[in-house]
Amino acid sequence: MTGAQPPRSHGRMTIAASSRPRELITPVPRLRGAWTARVITLFPEAFPGTLGLSLTGRALELGLWRLETVDLRSFGLGRHRTVDDTPAGGGPGMVLRPDVASAALGHAAEGTPADRSLWPVVYLSPRGRRFGQATARRLAQGLGVTLLCGRFEGVDERALEAHAVEEISLGDFVLTGGEIAAQALIDATVRLIPQVLGNRESTEDESFSGGLLEHPQYTKPAVWEGRTTPEILLSGNHARISGWRREEAERLTRERRPDLWRAWCDARAGDPGGDRELSGRDTSRGSTAAGEGETR
Repeated sequence: MTGAQPPRSHGRMTIAASSRPRELITPVPRLRGAWTARVITLFPEAFPGTLGLSLTGRALELGLWRLETVDLRSFGLGRHRTVDDTPAGGGPGMVLRPDVASAALGHAAEGTPADRSLWPVVYLSPRGRRFGQATARRLAQGLGVTLLCGRFEGVDERALEAHAVEEISLGDFVLTGGEIAAQALIDATVRLIPQVLGNRESTEDESFSGGLLEHPQYTKPAVWEGRTTPEILLSGNHARISGWRREEAERLTRERRPDLWRAWCDARAGDPGGDRELSGRDTSRGSTAAGEGETR
């Protein structure tokens, strides 16, 4: 909300006024500056879902990030808390009303900065820009994000315009709602927050971080059902191992994601210190570029 006062801090903990009652004693600490995901949804019971498991769940328990749900139904109209209506101009399905969506977005904006670079507001939509590692990094560098989970045929465009909502998609497919997509986006973002994974190298040496897919991984035993671990990985020669991994990452990207391969080659060609011959390599292995788009 524009002009909202920042919460007062007491050491690493924070206190802030809220229109919703909160338990005086909670097992989850409210750490000052913790990255926060606010999710507007018709199904708040779907959260934290898988976000409450493994490393993201542990980080949530420790207060390294926060998850808040906003029940969209509570902003519904009339006796039955109606949130949707028929599409203007006719057509199948129902559309989330602008007054309902706006009320929920306004509530979710309480206590957040007006600067969208610090706290983006995102609608998970098939027509949005494709979500990728770069977007996850951008979101992780902010203070938090508000996610609007779509249902029905979509959201009235006027509400999206009024609240400067950014649309993001996970891929060329349609889900029944945005809750699964929201959890995927949050997971990809939270793992980039310092201390969540515990090992910074884990996020630096993985698929997409360098523009390429990750190289194949092996572990013990060295021989399993007649299949062997590549000898070079057992050689102890770290320079050769690093070179092999890079070559494998390039090979897999060229074969499986020619769209990523072309983008990586173009980026290298534009770098004075890069390998200008890369863009001339054979990219015929795997000719179908991945499409753009995403999920609700």
